Amino acid sequence: MHPDIGLELGARVARAVQEALDVRISPAEALVHPSARADYQCNAAMGLGKRLGRPSREIAELIVAHLAADDLVEPPEVAGPGFVNFTFRAAWLSARAADLVGDPRLGVPPVAEPRRYVVDYGGPNVAKEMHVGHLRSSVIGDAITRMLAFAGHEVIRRNHLGDWGTPFGMLIEHLASLGTGTDSGAELSIGDLNGFYQEARKKFDADPGFAERARKRVVALQTGDPATLALWRGLVAESERHFAKVYEQLGVLLDADDSYGESFYNPMLADTVAELEEKGLTEVSDGAVCVFPPGFTNREGDRLPLIVCKSDGGYMYASTDLAAVRYWTRERGATDLVYVVGTPQSQHFQMVFRTAEAAGWLDSSHRAVHVNFGSVLGEDGKMLRTRAGGSIKLADLLTEAVERADGVRAVGVGAVKYADLSSDRQKDYVFSWDKMLAKEGNTALYLQYAVARVNKVVELAGVSTVDAPVLVTHDAERALLVKLLQLPSVLAAAVEDFAPHRLCGYLHETAAAFSVFYDRCQIRQARTDELRASRLVLAQLSSRVLKTGMGLLGIEAPARL
Repeated sequence: MHPDIGLELGARVARAVQEALDVRISPAEALVHPSARADYQCNAAMGLGKRLGRPSREIAELIVAHLAADDLVEPPEVAGPGFVNFTFRAAWLSARAADLVGDPRLGVPPVAEPRRYVVDYGGPNVAKEMHVGHLRSSVIGDAITRMLAFAGHEVIRRNHLGDWGTPFGMLIEHLASLGTGTDSGAELSIGDLNGFYQEARKKFDADPGFAERARKRVVALQTGDPATLALWRGLVAESERHFAKVYEQLGVLLDADDSYGESFYNPMLADTVAELEEKGLTEVSDGAVCVFPPGFTNREGDRLPLIVCKSDGGYMYASTDLAAVRYWTRERGATDLVYVVGTPQSQHFQMVFRTAEAAGWLDSSHRAVHVNFGSVLGEDGKMLRTRAGGSIKLADLLTEAVERADGVRAVGVGAVKYADLSSDRQKDYVFSWDKMLAKEGNTALYLQYAVARVNKVVELAGVSTVDAPVLVTHDAERALLVKLLQLPSVLAAAVEDFAPHRLCGYLHETAAAFSVFYDRCQIRQARTDELRASRLVLAQLSSRVLKTGMGLLGIEAPARL
């Protein structure tokens, strides 16, 4: 029995098509999907009719005539031009419910061939506070790592910190000019560093002498000058403490062990560029060492360069990204590289991937994916900012979320995360406190209320767990149970497409189906003890599915609300 009930039906339809028409199709090509008109519907007859030059309704009737699925569904019905409607047998649904009750994975099988994923997400800059722009990468990346791990893959979390380069020359030189001792960097609050950075930037732009000293500081940092390194380590340490607090507040899995700053790859850059040169992949253009991956041109048709070494010998972001690909595939055995980074970086990553393929660091056994995402907008349709036009600090945003949720962290933070994750990641979304904290609609609070309601029902019933057969006696029971059985297919699709919003949509549909069941089916006052026990089991199964799905999104489900 296939864990995906749609594909199980699809396999039966595919065999019927083979027998009736001598045509081979896959279970997926059988086009069996959930339907409002039945439990599931098959739409394959229309396509087959066009392909074979025969009436689609005739094709549908042949499929039904040759279908061997009496154990699974009631006699199918042909509707309209050739739709085949399926209704699962109550006994089959009850048996599948019993399987779910005894399965800690709720019907989701581990993948047959686990892969080693490296998921790059988060990516804040050292010596700067995290702002709302870091929200999407953090929560989307975190959900993806959780889903991949649950599916059975090995997952390495990677937080690519901006901790190297010219900005640190500016900041360290500014701190030194203020007389800050080398032991004081770790004592500074990150708020101070924000101010220091802005002051350093002004000096760098206005004072050529300061700018020159800042550039020398970069060289001192790169060559390991002890005093400069001490200040740099202080900045990194204080930043790491800030990141850890925000990640804990946000409820994501990233910690200090997951940090791989640009400094980590710095010793690898020269060898990376040298290997590109040895393989004949580079050209010198205006003194800079460049790779010109085929297929990338500007509007004038000129080739676009991926600069790996500037004319002054300095390295670029591309150098670091290529060194990272080389390291993780060659040294750490990664099979899949996943970059959860905003859409504006799409072309950059495609050029990096093509270059890595040409260098042999990515081959047919690897997959490199840019999981892009849109922006967070205010209700005015513009980038979300403070009233003064500045960036909103992520810590402040999360604090306000908890305050608006009457101090309940799981509700406030869950609302922020779910509002982000429930939107198609590739699109911009509008940040609205009222919508995300609503008790109705596709919100975290709606799901949390469903779980709390189950807890209350079970508590009032005076039981902790119930072990009883699930009886299908009402349409609301049927609809809920069919929805619960769809978790494996939904999760597989969400993992395949790196699409947490698909899981969110499913959880909302599940909570809605539970709400209908709760309203229409007496649970504690059911007419028989058997029916009461059955409905308690169904309620607890609903709670388990919701809590499992919410956990994969990094959202908590309070026992009470």
